[in-house]
Amino acid sequence: MARVLEATGPALVLGSSQRQTDVNVDAAATAGLEVVRRRSGGGAVVVGPGQVVWVDLLIPIGDPLWDDDVGRAAWWVGEAWAAALEAVDFGPQQVWKRAMRTSRWSGRVCFAGVGPGEVLVGGQKVVGVSQRRTRDATLFQTAALIKWDPVGIVDALQLGQSEAASALSDLAGVARGVGAERAGPLGDAFVGALTR
Repeated sequence: MARVLEATGPALVLGSSQRQTDVNVDAAATAGLEVVRRRSGGGAVVVGPGQVVWVDLLIPIGDPLWDDDVGRAAWWVGEAWAAALEAVDFGPQQVWKRAMRTSRWSGRVCFAGVGPGEVLVGGQKVVGVSQRRTRDATLFQTAALIKWDPVGIVDALQLGQSEAASALSDLAGVARGVGAERAGPLGDAFVGALTR
């Protein structure tokens, strides 16, 4: 089952294991970011209108797409996103099929690390994939960036001035968006790739 979702307002979405103390609550409120938590993934993501193409996938155990291997389980998700990106002429794509690649910031910012099934273009992360597994099903929460601007997320984190400057420098080139003109066609292409 696939659900295409659209955020109705801006939010800072924390990962399941992320500490609430990572957030500068006052700065997030000033920026108009509601702080919420998802039950999957690691670092935070900023969502809102024009920010991401967001699709959740629910795969029950026993489904042909189910895989007991947590890392390998997300590869097909990345392949579908790569096909969608190719369909909107955004590439070349690489689906990450190795162990999680972390960085100094990946525990706090989702797009600062790369995990299995996530998609890169030119070495920059374009699609994030997280999963929540139960004994009955896996929920994949996926997001393709429409635009990447680390300023909003860095401002909402609890960082000192020099640490924030370092974060902005480090995060500037880790990810990239597909652009607003591709957002609608990309979502349609991804749903189409799932049905093939």
